[in-house]
Amino acid sequence: MGATSVGGRYKLERPLGHGGMATVYLSHDTELDRPVAVKLLAENLAGDAAFRARFLREAQLSARLSHPNVVSVYDTGEADDCRPYIVMEYVEGTTLAELGRLPVDEAVALAVQACHGLAHAHAAGLIHRDVKPQNLLLSTDGTLKVADFGIARAAEATALTQAGTVLGTAAYLSPEQAAGEQVTAATDVYSLGAVLYELLTGRPPHELESLADLADPGEITPVGELAPEVPPRIEDAVMRSLARNPAYRPASPEAFAAELTGKATARTRVAPVSRPHVSKAWPLAAAAVVAAGAVGGVVFAIAKNDTTAPPPPPRRTSVRPIPPGADAQEQARNVAAWLRARAARP
Repeated sequence: MGATSVGGRYKLERPLGHGGMATVYLSHDTELDRPVAVKLLAENLAGDAAFRARFLREAQLSARLSHPNVVSVYDTGEADDCRPYIVMEYVEGTTLAELGRLPVDEAVALAVQACHGLAHAHAAGLIHRDVKPQNLLLSTDGTLKVADFGIARAAEATALTQAGTVLGTAAYLSPEQAAGEQVTAATDVYSLGAVLYELLTGRPPHELESLADLADPGEITPVGELAPEVPPRIEDAVMRSLARNPAYRPASPEAFAAELTGKATARTRVAPVSRPHVSKAWPLAAAAVVAAGAVGGVVFAIAKNDTTAPPPPPRRTSVRPIPPGADAQEQARNVAAWLRARAARP
């Protein structure tokens, strides 16, 4: 584990979770005598000065948030080995990634709580950019808390990425974010919609096993086909949130929550997608594949139903394997070059 304490007051006790970017430790704040969670940046990223600066800056911004559905950030700093750390509220419970498929009412209630937390962050000018089950914590009292506002944008800024990171995030990544375009509140709505899809059906919208799958991810199966018990109104809201064009999604987390709860009004509803009232086919095509930071790398395009002409048949292409790298940095460059080459193909 290396260091046993950071900041002169936070005693690291045991790991709570580990990822490619950081490790979270259950820790004890010796000054305030309370449990906290300390997220310590991975050693291989600590040498990137720009990454460290953004990591800490975004953490400081997220520390301004105060909402029951957002994990509180208490402190930031650098450990003795120069690794940045974030001190957060310790949430005793689990992540949504560990829950699996849930009854409709439970899944929707959790999504609505997430909407409230995201809406608070958006009002403060923060877009999460990395909403996924691992970043949604469910406490033992049933309160859902959105975590990792501080690290999401920092992750997007670094060029260090690996295939596992891309695949692990792709199912929840909005098309505009993957393409390196401007992100808005609708970006987080898409990602939350993908999480809710998984809670309702037991699987994410896209299941990718290799980077080759990014070029042809297949179709999104309508919610109702996998979970017939889901009411059409809920299915419609979820599929709307997964629209490729942000203009066809609920415009904000509040609007998404209103549609999920049946409380949407003319003010909160967005223009309907041009499709039959009950959609049974949401074809998905890979529009482009680009390298776009640590959580970028794939563009998914959810095509609207076209009732006037059938879509052209998919073109099958051979996929050149990615050359192995001598280390993580070289492998990251190889992955980025592979993705750019795939995107440049006519």
